[in-house]
Amino acid sequence: MARPEFPRAPGRAPTTTADPGSTPVAPLDAELAVTETSNPRTVEIDRLATPELVALLVEEDAAVQRALQQAVPALTRATDALLDVMSAGGRWFNLGAGTSGRLGVLDASEIPPTFGMDPECVQGVIAGGAPALRCAVEGAEDSRENGALDLERLDFVAADALVALSASGRTPYVLGATEHAHALGARTIGITCVPGSELARAVSIPIVLEVGPEVISGSTRMKGGLAQKQALHTLSTAVMVRLGRTWGNRMSHLSTTNQKLRERAVRTLCERSGCTLAEATAALEAAGGSLQQALCELEPRD
Repeated sequence: MARPEFPRAPGRAPTTTADPGSTPVAPLDAELAVTETSNPRTVEIDRLATPELVALLVEEDAAVQRALQQAVPALTRATDALLDVMSAGGRWFNLGAGTSGRLGVLDASEIPPTFGMDPECVQGVIAGGAPALRCAVEGAEDSRENGALDLERLDFVAADALVALSASGRTPYVLGATEHAHALGARTIGITCVPGSELARAVSIPIVLEVGPEVISGSTRMKGGLAQKQALHTLSTAVMVRLGRTWGNRMSHLSTTNQKLRERAVRTLCERSGCTLAEATAALEAAGGSLQQALCELEPRD
């Protein structure tokens, strides 16, 4: 099958040769080089058959695990900092724009049902607000002032912690929020894919995930997004475990809001107390769905 040719925008010359009369294109900013440069391994992906294309995409994602392994020391420091804040009654805010913002909101929203935390304890903030979760909000990420204002509206204080997310490390909205948090004396953690970026320099604890250039140049919803997602769930899981929100590898504070979660709670009660399924079910019902209360009512058996 012949490769399709897509029409160029009217009046736009091909980019394969330079136009002597055109304005020279400025070189990429050093901080943008990693996320914006062309990936030499994927320059002809539009010529690949589906099996080769899919295999290449999966192969590129392997860089995410390597980046996370290298970031273990920074993730450890960030975990301990967040643990200190949460143990003292402070709040944790994930903040970003676009894909980064959506990932921050996603991870924060999973904390209450999984670990039984009040939704106020871990919050997600995205440039453009709730509408930006579904659709791009034009220009939302371009205002430093709005990043600071959004934290002010949430009564962000020195006792809280900010996890600032920006794959490029130079999103104005994120940098403005970081400056505001830093000025208050709050803990600041940055997750970025660009070493030495403005965000990496601005935060107390930079987590730099060097995944290299994207499969589609600049599309950080890909490796950059995957790396940020894994970093976030590593942080949140580690902090919640350290806060005692699990029994071993079982959820000890899950919200029994549906049948699947109630069944999971019953199995946990059986494992922890040695009781029967019927006894565990009855105890959970008597406790109004509270796993912790139900366990207290059951006598552990040898």
